[in-house]
Amino acid sequence: MSREMLLLVDALAREKNVSKEIVFGALELALASATKKRINDEAEVRVSIDRQTGHFESFRRWHVVADDAYVNEFLEIPLSEARKDDSEVELDEYLEETLEPIDFGRIGAQAAKQVILQKIRDAEREQILNDFLDRKEHVISGAIKRMERGNAIIEAGKMEAVLPRDQMIPKENLRVGDRIKAYLLRIDRNARGPQIILSRTAPEFVIKLFDIEVPEISDELMELKACARDPGLRAKIAVKSNDPRIDPIGTCVGLRGSRVTAVRNEIGGENIDIVLWSADPAQFVIGALSPAEVSSIVVDEEKHAMDVVVDDDNLAIAIGRNGQNVRLASELTGWSINLMTQDESAKKAEAEYAVTRVVFMEKLDIDEELADLLIEEGFSTLEEVAYVPLAEMLEIDGLDEEIVNELRNRARNVLLTEAIVTEEKLESVSEDLIGLEGMSKELAASLAEHDVKTRDDLAELAVDELMEMTGIDEARAKEIILKARAHWFE
Repeated sequence: MSREMLLLVDALAREKNVSKEIVFGALELALASATKKRINDEAEVRVSIDRQTGHFESFRRWHVVADDAYVNEFLEIPLSEARKDDSEVELDEYLEETLEPIDFGRIGAQAAKQVILQKIRDAEREQILNDFLDRKEHVISGAIKRMERGNAIIEAGKMEAVLPRDQMIPKENLRVGDRIKAYLLRIDRNARGPQIILSRTAPEFVIKLFDIEVPEISDELMELKACARDPGLRAKIAVKSNDPRIDPIGTCVGLRGSRVTAVRNEIGGENIDIVLWSADPAQFVIGALSPAEVSSIVVDEEKHAMDVVVDDDNLAIAIGRNGQNVRLASELTGWSINLMTQDESAKKAEAEYAVTRVVFMEKLDIDEELADLLIEEGFSTLEEVAYVPLAEMLEIDGLDEEIVNELRNRARNVLLTEAIVTEEKLESVSEDLIGLEGMSKELAASLAEHDVKTRDDLAELAVDELMEMTGIDEARAKEIILKARAHWFE
């Protein structure tokens, strides 16, 4: 029998192109399954096959549990009972009893055969998948083998991959037999069918297609830093040259547009804007909004946003059809972009100027003329008045050392008073609200004024309610409320 076992293992390993260890493991599971049917389906059985001789042993296993936790007589044994057989056994270990091996020839048993074949099929599929992943292919080429519920099943070598309906380019008419390329989106090892999930809408697909068409990228003479897409309509890519002799935009376009055309043809004629990447965020945003021309730009680091001013003639171009241009520029750069005309910018600046003037006049107890002087010199917050170096403030015409020191002291006293008030408000606020990602002490204190003192209180608010209470913008309000609600879905 042992010789037959070894011959069977050898034959199956060769036929299925899997390791002998996988076949031995499948056989052990099959023998354990057959043995359980003879004893009890709930019992735990372990079978060990000697890899050299083919002889096998069977063991019944019990999990050692505390006496007061003992509930299942088929799987568990109380510690006090277990120690009668083995005085050194500990909690959570296993006690084993040797069983008389069943006759392998009588496993006839379809169940055992199915276990062996299924395990080998799984191992075979895993081996093919690992071989595929070892090649580190990101773009898959293959023919559409069939369509299932709108999804395309692609034959990629020995593997089948699936291109889901929502990962196809809109209005793309794919048919059985078509040869296509797609990006390897992820591996789903739990799927019963194809485990390779593909995408033709992912921004990474465009990047990898340019990698194929532009050899300078693989030579690391230039690189693609980012991509944003409106699949089937328009894409923007950001390119950077690592060699001053290379024009990255011209290199991607290719002779008479050959390279960019090859990529466009693969993605259904999608228009592609190629822009220069810049380490300067403002310069990057200006390039990303191309073909619109930018008049001026104001960067707000705290909100990670930019106010971009364009003239009336460029506004429609900057926005793009259905907001496409500004949306893609925002995705490409990672910055929130607020487009406005010269008039809108002037009105916003005037409104901010007026608010700052009122704050300075009320908080510092100064007249309008002195408040205007501070604003014109670039001061916009009490913190700046309080902590900008003394020497810098003394350079302002019309301010002597006595006035400067008085302004600095008043600003610091106001900030200290506000900090004390904030801390008092926070005493009634729960830790889970203060510790929420994106929450500041000032915002938590503002919420406390409206009796919002826990994470759940915040989670129950609507976006417009939060905006009205705190004065924050819509994007931040949405983000904070989503964070507050996250634990509901964990």
